[in-house]
Amino acid sequence: MEVNKSLQTLGYLDIKIDPSLDLFKEIEKLKREKNAVILAHYYQNPDIQDIADYIGDSLGLSQEAAKTKAAIILFAGVHFMAETAKILCPEKKVLLPDLKAGCSLADTCPADEFSKFKAQNPDHLVIMYVNSTADIKTMSDIVCTSSNAVAIVNSLPKDQKLIFGPDRNLGAWVSKMTGREMLLWNGSCMVHEIFSREKMNRLKTAHPMAKIIAHPECEQVVLELADFIGSTTALLNYTKKDKATEFIVVTEAGILHQMEKDSPEKKFIPAPADNLCACNECPHMKRNTLEKVYLALKYEQPEIVLESYIIENAKKPIQRMLEISAQYGL
Repeated sequence: MEVNKSLQTLGYLDIKIDPSLDLFKEIEKLKREKNAVILAHYYQNPDIQDIADYIGDSLGLSQEAAKTKAAIILFAGVHFMAETAKILCPEKKVLLPDLKAGCSLADTCPADEFSKFKAQNPDHLVIMYVNSTADIKTMSDIVCTSSNAVAIVNSLPKDQKLIFGPDRNLGAWVSKMTGREMLLWNGSCMVHEIFSREKMNRLKTAHPMAKIIAHPECEQVVLELADFIGSTTALLNYTKKDKATEFIVVTEAGILHQMEKDSPEKKFIPAPADNLCACNECPHMKRNTLEKVYLALKYEQPEIVLESYIIENAKKPIQRMLEISAQYGL
């Protein structure tokens, strides 16, 4: 990913903001003045979710980016999400509030290493999880999200050999759901791999009526405990429709904000991680703050800039994903 770093000359992180400033009002004002839209992932801080024009998972955010008429897209998420928005909307200015908002999963799949892996399996079609860099997407045949991965695999001929990357846990779950053997790239998400089965069992004992809901990026030993497995949007929808009043949520804790807003009468318990904290948060997602959103809109920096050949080649597998998703009503 290339970025316009000219804002660094302004001392981006050292700019002082008047503490009496109403950032919510100022951001709304800047959005109107600049014809800007804020897209935010469910894992963002509550303040950012509340100021966003659209909140969603990776599939919903990609769909929203593809159709927006705004001149500026501020992506409150991590770098691969902002890259995807730029690939789908090359004529628009795409901003990322914090350049260090990366992705541990995307980092597990370096382009040079994956290129060699792909060359060793030339008869395999590559399905690449959206949590990957733009360079990796240029080497892919179809991009997927956790919302549509099963549908995409099911849409392909049974005799087609498949590579799935970069998340081995999601790939294993998709393989189980579809009955398809796939070559799995050995990558994983630091957030979803840290949940503790032992601590979850103790939490379930303390809350015997609670349902366990989990994201498919979690390890199999954790998924085995779940009453429901799905993408962040699927988890959110499940909590709204299910009659249970308590849920143990096994994914990044940011999603609890929307769950609590949508179902204030229900209790949501973040799954315990296998470390000293009681819950699990993505440090990359949480790098974005309301102050950084304000500064990014005000100065229109940092901007995501990609080479035209990367945009051209990475767009094809993303468009194929969107087409398949539309066919399945996703």
